[in-house]
Amino acid sequence: MTIDVNRRQFLIAGIGAALAIRSTRAQDAKVTNPFYAMDTSFARPGLTTDQQFDLVKDLGYAGVAWTQEPLEKLSANLQKIEQRGLKMFTIYCGANVTPTGELKLPPELPKLMTLLKGHGTVIWLHIGGKGPDFAKLTPQDPLVTSLRSAADMAKQNDLRIAIYPHFGEWTAHFGDATQLAKVVDHDRFGVTFNLCHTLAVGDEAKIPALLDSAKDKLFTATICGADTGAQWGRLIQTLDKGTFDNAALLRKLHQIGFAGPIGFQGFGINADARSILTPTMNAWKKLISQAER
Repeated sequence: MTIDVNRRQFLIAGIGAALAIRSTRAQDAKVTNPFYAMDTSFARPGLTTDQQFDLVKDLGYAGVAWTQEPLEKLSANLQKIEQRGLKMFTIYCGANVTPTGELKLPPELPKLMTLLKGHGTVIWLHIGGKGPDFAKLTPQDPLVTSLRSAADMAKQNDLRIAIYPHFGEWTAHFGDATQLAKVVDHDRFGVTFNLCHTLAVGDEAKIPALLDSAKDKLFTATICGADTGAQWGRLIQTLDKGTFDNAALLRKLHQIGFAGPIGFQGFGINADARSILTPTMNAWKKLISQAER
């Protein structure tokens, strides 16, 4: 009788432990990244900014990615965004570099950071031009020290800077942008993973390894529907379309521990904002469930 009682207690304990492990695994599998809409997907003719932000809010997006504009206008739009309980997750800013490593940052950057102080916005820095060889960059290079100084300024304003890899620019390749971030070596300086631009430069097969390498520097990511192996015109679609496996991408991002915001890229899609954002949000919800399996 004692043996039976002990065995029962052992079995109950074992079942409890198994359920606890299963519960932990289920919890670990949850995809909780905030999902935001880039202004490329909703800044469409016929809609005021108020109507744009209302649409983003009504459809359930957590916030927006915005583009640099005159400070007075930016301040007004930031207020509109936050009044709706949304967040300006990122803001797109341009820089330029020469082959000799001369870097020209946006002259308004200090004032822009002061305006955005405390709002948690990531400064998206895309760097045009033909810069030096990434493999030869050193922490002492003027280009690197300039970026580190910009990161210091971002830290003073409780912000972060993330390189935005863009097709045709110096930092077109996500791997090169990651290398640059590692050389800068600053906790407020990182990278963005852009699916469409990564596909455009032919790095689809490298994505898992690239994300492994970038996991400590990855601040945000952007996704979209896309056809693998296609030309540019097929690399940005609503999220419900395309042959690229975005669920696998979400699983990989989760695997490397990425909990940051994920944005939807809608550049060049020939449709009105609602027709773009509605199927994309529906697809996002489905992708989450697929990625959590």
